[in-house]
Amino acid sequence: MKKYQRLAQQINEQIDLGVWQPGDRLPSLREQVVSSGMSFMTVSHAYQMLESQGRILARPQSGYYVAPRAVTKQSAPPAQVMSDEAVDINTYIFEVLQASREASVLPFASAFPDPHLFPLRQLNRSLAQVSKTASAMSVIENLPPGNRELRHAIARRYALQGIPVSPDEIVITAGALEALNLSLQAVTQPGDWVIVENPCFYGALQALERLRLKALSVASDVKEGIDLDALARALKEYPVKACWLMTNSQNPLGFTLSAGKKARLVALLAEHNVVLIEDDVYSELYFGREKPLPAKAWDRHDRVLHCSSFSKCLVPGFRIGWVAAGRHAQRIQHLQLMSTLSTSSPMQLALVDYLSTRRYDTHLRRLRRQLAERKHLAWQSMLRYFPAEVKIHHNDSGYFLWLELPASLDAGELGERALAHQISIAPGKMFSTSNAWRPFFRFNTSWGWGEKEEQAVRTLGELIRQMMR
Repeated sequence: MKKYQRLAQQINEQIDLGVWQPGDRLPSLREQVVSSGMSFMTVSHAYQMLESQGRILARPQSGYYVAPRAVTKQSAPPAQVMSDEAVDINTYIFEVLQASREASVLPFASAFPDPHLFPLRQLNRSLAQVSKTASAMSVIENLPPGNRELRHAIARRYALQGIPVSPDEIVITAGALEALNLSLQAVTQPGDWVIVENPCFYGALQALERLRLKALSVASDVKEGIDLDALARALKEYPVKACWLMTNSQNPLGFTLSAGKKARLVALLAEHNVVLIEDDVYSELYFGREKPLPAKAWDRHDRVLHCSSFSKCLVPGFRIGWVAAGRHAQRIQHLQLMSTLSTSSPMQLALVDYLSTRRYDTHLRRLRRQLAERKHLAWQSMLRYFPAEVKIHHNDSGYFLWLELPASLDAGELGERALAHQISIAPGKMFSTSNAWRPFFRFNTSWGWGEKEEQAVRTLGELIRQMMR
């Protein structure tokens, strides 16, 4: 056994014995060099090995930490036909989101990141600048498919990842949700079968109901993502037209599919001639060294409609999204003209002005660092105050934690009790019509962490203990 392997094994054993607990910061590389007497390269290799095994996590500019306890994967159930409870689900979603809008309520149920993380001053400066110089023709020039310079800027970002997308394939939309809805309309008709994850982003459930589409839910694992074997069975048993999936930092679970799984997913759907509508709004919010590729990167048959936006990483209020639609771009433009007509012209122009300054990538680096720090603080607080029976599912991207209460508890009831204390959470019932997610809830960690947030987690822990008793 080589020296770095021996050191990695020693640290592994220490973690198993409880010397190092989940969330604990390990000695820095230099500290480990001094204490072990090994070289910097040997210690570095040992830490990299532990990171690749999922035992430790690297935090940018912070160090190495013990990873959350692994949760054993359960065998996935077969694909399920969604029930007709969507109307009740919509009512429930509306009530939860309305409650989290109150200024006095801590919005841990919110799907949006803390707006204070965004460069609003610079964006408003860009908006003021374009408002002075915009011509009377700018509205016409920015009709579907959208501002040409903005589409070129987005195409160049695809190119940086080695994904060939022409500006002519891109349609600018009023946020990612419009891109996703228009994409779904473009490739389906009422009565068609569409596959979604279970659990999934609630906007998908609402869109399927509105368009009178039949939904199949395929189980997704909190670490590994959608069960491709279950997906393959569903594709054989049903005449599926499309899949609406999230491959990076999935909402609500938080996983990012491995490159191998993305490749297999695209190949499987191509084999059955099924379109993938890829919801990729969180892909910029990764914590590692490299941005994960979307499934679109493996698309060789023009069957992936890649949807994203600037709402989760730059500015929610502008409501600017897009779809890289390939051969479906014309159809989506026609549908947009018949519905919303076009995306806000001033907002498109302001984004073009801001993106031209090269500040975007600087902002993204800072944003990712802040989100990683805040997520870590929230996670550590939960480890301190939540009962040991609560499982905290932690993924290294985005700003959501997925929490699992003991099976006998209802996260919806916890949400009601928490609201009485001015705290909102997003119960699992929001993300599926199945009762399987009743003990689960999603928690938004993007907010600045202080005494008020710490006290809220302590209160949640006390409420959970009361329910357990």
